[in-house]
Amino acid sequence: MRIGLDLLAEGGWPAITARAVADRARIRPGLLHHYFNGLPGLHVAVAQRAGEMIIDPVVDALLAAPDTPAAVQALRDLVPDMIAGERKLRLAAELLVRALRDPRMSAERRDWARAVRGRVAARLAELCPDWPLERREGTAMLVTALLDGLMLQLILDPGLPADPALDATAALVGKP
Repeated sequence: MRIGLDLLAEGGWPAITARAVADRARIRPGLLHHYFNGLPGLHVAVAQRAGEMIIDPVVDALLAAPDTPAAVQALRDLVPDMIAGERKLRLAAELLVRALRDPRMSAERRDWARAVRGRVAARLAELCPDWPLERREGTAMLVTALLDGLMLQLILDPGLPADPALDATAALVGKP
């Protein structure tokens, strides 16, 4: 998977060919087709791994937070690292672009987002049992939109400080 991620960061999706991966891994291209069920399967696996590297640590820390202030602190600590460095920046950008252009990748991204929203809503049910389902689901949607939006803003303007957005988030969630 590392080789696929390296190629994606170096040259985008066109760089991830069976031949390029096989050459770097010193294996036969047929193994990739067998293991991943073809090049599209390899691309999906690379995208999943990139998402795990970039976004999942933030989501996991957010869900592990015992309360709202700790959740906001987790965002403060981890959002700037989501796309820190050129490699993560390129990987994040490629994930978004591919999801817009490729129906299979779009479906994978949609399914991932639904799973994250479900995890956030489930955690909110534990932390805020008095909230109605609609509020938990709406808040979960806002959390995923916040992560996607911050990632997009940082892709477009890597020098942009995330603190003002996170300060605003802290102020908003601090209200009942």
